[in-house]
Amino acid sequence: MKWAANLSLLYTEYPFIERFSAAAADGFDAVEIQFPYDTPVSDIRAALDRNGQTCVLINVPAGDLMQGGEGLASVPGKQGAFADALQQCAEYVRVLRPSRVNVLAGRCTDKSRYDEYRNVFLNNLRLADEVLSPLGVTVTFEAINTVDMPDFLISTFADMTSVIEDLAGLSVKMQFDIYHMAMMQQDVTELLRGNIDQIGHIQFADAPGRNEPGKGALDFASVFAAISETGYAGWVAAEYRPSDVSTSRTLDWKSE
Repeated sequence: MKWAANLSLLYTEYPFIERFSAAAADGFDAVEIQFPYDTPVSDIRAALDRNGQTCVLINVPAGDLMQGGEGLASVPGKQGAFADALQQCAEYVRVLRPSRVNVLAGRCTDKSRYDEYRNVFLNNLRLADEVLSPLGVTVTFEAINTVDMPDFLISTFADMTSVIEDLAGLSVKMQFDIYHMAMMQQDVTELLRGNIDQIGHIQFADAPGRNEPGKGALDFASVFAAISETGYAGWVAAEYRPSDVSTSRTLDWKSE
């Protein structure tokens, strides 16, 4: 499998730009970044080039989502703000050249407006595909568990499947986050085996706890075997919170 390191969660013992060389020293020639926008894109490009690395994924800016708000991508009335965020993302895409860009749906706290929020999300995914696919990007979206993030609009595999069906004809794919699916009591290995054609990117952490494999309840030997059996050719990204102050000491899973 092709491993990538998520530099927003891994190697946080180092300043951001130093994380690239730390990951390279551990054999990661691919990285992903949740929200790179606080760092000049030229600095990130230089770090990638210096370490011979590829940036495989970034997220579209998500507004106030990480601070407990609704975010941008599904909120009625915030379509203009999402379009602006998408343009900022496109500027980074042109320099970093990721093959995937993820759109976080955000929260819907008023269940009576769920369909309205979902329709906004669908339209924003269409816009993201229109803007980013000419840049060589596959747009992805993911389900986030409602234990860690209550009221997230897309929280189950069925939710993701429904979105894919409504976007038939577009190149939009699922980002399959093993941790979030496990936290929602989804059968990770069976879903991977049966739906790999709809999956454009995979991330992992053990559950519960969101630490490295071996710190939770998941059988990662079976999970990784399931991915391999499908013939999946994309990136598999470590997006966990290291249980050790040294990320390098949490990489036993990489050699198994």
